[in-house]
Amino acid sequence: MNAIISASELADAMRSERPPVLLDVRWQLSTAAATGEPFDGRAAYASGHIPGAVFVDLDRELASPPGPRGRHPLPDLDVFGAAMRRAGVSAGTPVVAYDGGIGWAAARAWWLLRWTGHPGVRVLDGGLPAWGGPSETAAPSPAEGDFVPKPADGAVLDADGAAALARSGVLLDARAGERYRGEVEPIDPVGGHIPGALSAPTSDNVGPDGRFRPAAELRARFGELGATPDVPVGVYCGSGVSAAHEVLALEIAGVPASLYVGSWSEWSSDPERPVAVGPDPQ
Repeated sequence: MNAIISASELADAMRSERPPVLLDVRWQLSTAAATGEPFDGRAAYASGHIPGAVFVDLDRELASPPGPRGRHPLPDLDVFGAAMRRAGVSAGTPVVAYDGGIGWAAARAWWLLRWTGHPGVRVLDGGLPAWGGPSETAAPSPAEGDFVPKPADGAVLDADGAAALARSGVLLDARAGERYRGEVEPIDPVGGHIPGALSAPTSDNVGPDGRFRPAAELRARFGELGATPDVPVGVYCGSGVSAAHEVLALEIAGVPASLYVGSWSEWSSDPERPVAVGPDPQ
């Protein structure tokens, strides 16, 4: 199954005999909206969403509370499983996740479902702005699903594993280049990157329309960084959200990758861990 689905393909799937469960995962990294008020994904959902979609709260259902393991640690599996079942997710039902367009939050839902054993999940390419179809404001009440999360081995990196992979394979840093180089750091205690990691900003995964670049372009992009199917590859970002988007882009390119969920928010919280700055990986 392709990891992404176009708006026209989704419209067809919704009219089929086996329509997908739709997850609305609208979320923003910045807490401030253009109005000056904090962004409220649930309010955005209530103002209009794809018919049948169920809102999923990234901060509360796709992550645990912030702490020593980072700003968006892995969720409690009981909480995550309950959220998915509430949305109607069953082991055999197709799932499509979407967000407000940037794709990070939808990719986090995609990655979590894939990691915990669901084989049929995709991300709406381009998110809600690409939809163009009907919307509704009423929240649906789907039948309870039966999905039980069962994490896979080897898909998650911890700090030591990320450091080792930077030496033995390819570790990609999905943050903006200026954060990788340590020129600015708006969120975490210190700027820079994990020694040996390569800069690969998530923004380069998509075209001007916010949709993923073709598989061949992504394959060439990651290949130039040494990320190929025969090399161990890992990804991190600030807190394990945009890095999921990079794992999704790698999936489209045919390159399996692990996710360092704690990412820079965990790494930089420990003053004993080394930090590299500038364009040089080391």
